Amino acid sequence: MIRHFTALDPVMAALIRAAGPYRLTVQSAHSPFESLARAITHQQLNGVAANRILTRFIALFGDGAFPEPAAVIARPDHELRAVGLSFAKIASLKDLAAKAAGGTVPDSATLATLDDVEIIERLTQVRGIGRWTVEMLLMFQLGRADVLPVDDFGVRNGFRLAYALRGMPTPRALAAFGERWAPHRTAAAWYLWRAVDLSREGKLPAPLEKPRGVKIVKRKAAPAKTPVRKVAARRVGTKSAAAAGPRRAPSPRAARARRGRSKR
Repeated sequence: MIRHFTALDPVMAALIRAAGPYRLTVQSAHSPFESLARAITHQQLNGVAANRILTRFIALFGDGAFPEPAAVIARPDHELRAVGLSFAKIASLKDLAAKAAGGTVPDSATLATLDDVEIIERLTQVRGIGRWTVEMLLMFQLGRADVLPVDDFGVRNGFRLAYALRGMPTPRALAAFGERWAPHRTAAAWYLWRAVDLSREGKLPAPLEKPRGVKIVKRKAAPAKTPVRKVAARRVGTKSAAAAGPRRAPSPRAARARRGRSKR
């Protein structure tokens, strides 16, 4: 692998030397249904809170084992709500259970026979499951070697740091650049995560060269401010006119006096 990166990408090769051996751990203990159910539960929560809800969720079914899809479908919503699940997550879990029971979400043996694209297409049909969630399953449960999660903030930030970019790369630009890393894009993603750690420790090597043509996310320009003096002048003028009020018509005597002066 190191020879592949050395030949095609000297910046990645230097990052690999700085970070050390590739140590992504594959954990295949859970079924696809359980892995996705756990992912749904963890959405928008910290790990401690999510694990508490998961513990109560599993206990709700009595035997200490993770529930089967049919059991989740049969459980009333108010009981699932009582363990801390939001209504949106309950809907996602029940949709996941229905698709697992119907075969859209396959068992582990069937999942292993499918290619990455097919797995993404099938599992993202579940409510609340996006591409990133499936990519994490591909990497950490199935051990697929060529997955680059271009929407992952840590991967994008690691690329920005390792290649000394002025801003974050767009997902499309990162995907295009990352084609040179195939068929080892999972390893590339893992090393980009490590780039963030190395940067914090002050150990990230400076890039030997900067990539060309990588589009970055542009920051929105701040709206132009109206000069304070002009605004103040307009406000003062408006206030003065309002304070003066409507002008009175001259009295008949004053009008005759003015006409007399004008004749002279």
